[in-house]
Amino acid sequence: MNQPASELKPASPVRVETVAAFPVLYIRHTGPYAGDCALFQDLFGRLMRWAGPRGLLRFPETRLMSVYHDNPEITEQENLRLSVCITAPAGTAGTGEVNSMEIPGGDYAKAVFEIDASQYRAVWDWMFCNWLPASGYQPDDRPALENYLNNPEEHPQKKHIVEFWIPVKPL
Repeated sequence: MNQPASELKPASPVRVETVAAFPVLYIRHTGPYAGDCALFQDLFGRLMRWAGPRGLLRFPETRLMSVYHDNPEITEQENLRLSVCITAPAGTAGTGEVNSMEIPGGDYAKAVFEIDASQYRAVWDWMFCNWLPASGYQPDDRPALENYLNNPEEHPQKKHIVEFWIPVKPL
């Protein structure tokens, strides 16, 4: 049973941190993605199969992330853009469907949650509807992202440990 957004709690308090810009390699998807675990597995699988032979998977230094370029409350589902990413050394170029970009630096509200695969939307709702209004911050125009901190298949309850990032600026 899913928890309502109001009942979700981060593993530690939400913190606002200034992050320097950093490079990533990514595969982009345009279209619906909410709740589609198979889509995320496919996209990350393709990215890993590309990055592995090139020596770019150096865990734990390498981070896996999803970047959300559009607001799903505003953008039509078929136009939503999602980039699944791995961090990479500066100057690393992609080939084929793999491209490079820089995650913009700035202030991000960050919170770690331990959740089931079905609870991602509830966490975003909690961050934007519960935490943000009382925070003294407003969303910035940079993309939001999820920083994946574990492999759910290795978790005893198959939980996803995820750090959610909202780009913010003072009110």
